Amino acid sequence: MSADAFNCAAVAEVHRPSSTLAPNVGDILGRIGNLETRLARTASEIDAAQAVRFRVFVEEMGAQLSPEAMLRKRDFDSYDAFCDHLLVLDRSIEGDSEDQIVGTYRLLRQDVAMKNGGFYSASEFAIDELLARHPDKRFMELGRSCVLPDYRTKRTVELLWQGNWAYALKHGMSAMFGCASFPGIHPESHALALSFLHHNVAAKDEWAVGALPHLARDMDLMPAEAVNPKRALMALPPLIKGYLRLGAMVGSTAVVDKAFNTTDVLIVLPIASISDRYLNYYGADAGRFAS
Repeated sequence: MSADAFNCAAVAEVHRPSSTLAPNVGDILGRIGNLETRLARTASEIDAAQAVRFRVFVEEMGAQLSPEAMLRKRDFDSYDAFCDHLLVLDRSIEGDSEDQIVGTYRLLRQDVAMKNGGFYSASEFAIDELLARHPDKRFMELGRSCVLPDYRTKRTVELLWQGNWAYALKHGMSAMFGCASFPGIHPESHALALSFLHHNVAAKDEWAVGALPHLARDMDLMPAEAVNPKRALMALPPLIKGYLRLGAMVGSTAVVDKAFNTTDVLIVLPIASISDRYLNYYGADAGRFAS
């Protein structure tokens, strides 16, 4: 699995009492071998997840965060205080749980987002317009996805999606969305892949969504007849390919994120669109890898 930044620059430190975090009992969402997925239980586990994010986003991908974030070697922002943090832990690593975190996602439900100023992706994409067309649906945002290099394997990806699926079912979510990223700030260097997404999996009609007008970058960089699908799929980041296998759609325009050194596209995944193949694999009740 590639390390894909879902959101943007750090702006504020988290101050969250550990007593407000997920309960300690019965919160294991899945296990495969020595790997386990669950929500963060303590403020120290969130801090450790932020350290993993820093290693991937800054040290590997070249993101430029705030001076405080660079000094502390943590990727953090104000959203961390009210999001849930999905973790993958390697239980074979000696030490505390903080030492065992090898992957993370940041999850934000619509009801929580609306109480705290909205979704983070709304700083890049026209999320409010999408929500307004679906007043009867409950959305969740997937953000800050990253996995340490040695753990970018099928097992880790399966556990992350087991966790996302179990979380979505538990909270009655109708659709997921979030930014997925191409490396670098020049969309033209990804013309083949971006054009493939535009011509083949663009979100349409009630699910149509684009970047905010002042940030929008064209994804229609090549005519459809010039796009070789096999080559385009090979050029897609693994995370985006994973979303497409589940049945995801992609927004109509991209955003260049200079702070994170990425070109972002918006992934939209209605729960009802998740392919039967993966519903059967993970289980309609999220029981495939449950403990």
